[in-house]
Parts: sequence; C-alpha cells; structure tokens
Amino acid sequence: MKKFSNKSKNYLISIITVVLNGDKHLEKSIKSTLNQDYKNYELILIDGGSTDNSVKIIKKYQRKISYWSSKKDNGLYDAMNKGIKKAKGDIIGILNSDDIYRKNALQIVNRYFQKFNDIDFLFGSVKKNRIMSGYHPHKIKWKFNIYPGHSSGFFIKKSTHKKIGLYNTKFKYSADYDLIYRMIIKHKLKGMCVSHKEITGEFRLDGMGSRVSFFGKIIEETKIRIHNKQNIFIIMMLFILHLFNYSFYKIKSL
Repeated sequence: MKKFSNKSKNYLISIITVVLNGDKHLEKSIKSTLNQDYKNYELILIDGGSTDNSVKIIKKYQRKISYWSSKKDNGLYDAMNKGIKKAKGDIIGILNSDDIYRKNALQIVNRYFQKFNDIDFLFGSVKKNRIMSGYHPHKIKWKFNIYPGHSSGFFIKKSTHKKIGLYNTKFKYSADYDLIYRMIIKHKLKGMCVSHKEITGEFRLDGMGSRVSFFGKIIEETKIRIHNKQNIFIIMMLFILHLFNYSFYKIKSL
C-alpha cells in the first residue's frame, strides 16, 4: 500500500468500553487505557445498568474518563453505538471490559494512521490463546474470521463510521461481522493490519463470544450474509459445510 505520510498529526483517539456486571476485569481494562504511552485519547464508558461493583469502579476513575453513563440498554452493540455517538475523536477504538490494551497500543495506532492516512480502518495484532494477526478481506465471502479481533484490535476513522453507519443491533452476537462486511463489500473501504509483532491488545477467551453456542453463532452469521444480499446459493452451501465440519469433529472427538 502506498504511504501518505502525515507525521505532524497526532490523532485524538476515542476508546469506547462497554460493560454490564463486569467488575471482575473492568478496572484492569480501564487502567490499560489510562496507562497508555500515547496521551491524546478520550475514554468513554457505557455501562448497561450493572448491579455489581462496575459503577463503583467507574466512579473511582471518573476524573480521567471523558464521558460515562449507566442505564439499561439493548445489548452490547447498542451500548457501543451510544459510545460512538459521544465520541469526539478522529479515530475510534473498541475495548470490551474484560480485555486490555498493551501499553503502546495507541502509539502504534497513531503511527499507522500518520504513515498511511488514506486508510479507513486498521487492525492490530491481538493476543488470545496465541498471537492473532493479519487481514484477509478476499476471504470474507466464505468466512468471517479474516481479522485478529474486534475488541482491542479494531480502529476506525470517525468519518468512516459516519459513512457506513452504526452497528446493526438486530445482530446480538456478531454485529461486528456485519460492519466489516459492509466496509469491505458495500463501501469498498481501505484497511490494513499492523505487523505480527505489534500487539495492540489481549483478548480474554471467556468473554461473551465464548458463551454463544455453535448453532447460535452459525445462524446469526447466515442472517448477516442474507441481510447483506450475498448469493443465496453460496450462503446455503456455507451453512451446510459448517454443519458438516461441526458434525465431523464432534464424531471424531468421541
């Protein structure tokens, strides 16, 4: 990709953290943003009406938080949308309350948007059970795991978000897949990934995604493809293939 250097620009980066009864990991998540080497950021906390100690933790750091609220919402992606509407930054990043940023994450993000200022979005490398890296947009027509991670690894220009719209809240588990699909297929936007060694965050494997059943996940992914008007024959073939693979590995594990 051609470089368009803009080294004089230090972007304001809006970090949106959403939480609902997540006091177990919330403080660590907040501190991972507040302890960034890069200081031109704002932190937005959207709480969904927690009944544990989440609000108490938020209040502990409220002087360093640009905006926070605590009221019932319509789920994870509705909360993210509320945060996006409040964001004042040039770039928006999503950090779930049980994930963390590495200390130099925002420094890496700013450097890439400086050097490649024609890109619309960026993926950082993310540590899960191993380091996940890379961006493979050509594979999205048959698989969704084409990028390292949404929370702690996805950064998008606010102007781009205005162009493509918010997260579609009709999708309960995978509205990020829908957003990425729209960016790549409908709007044909430019994105890239950082190098494998430039880890922006760490993603907990026991988050919400881990509690979604195989069938819940595959049904929602199918709905996303239908919603985006992908070829119905390809959609059905993918659905059957996923079922076959699932059954095969189930039998093999017996």
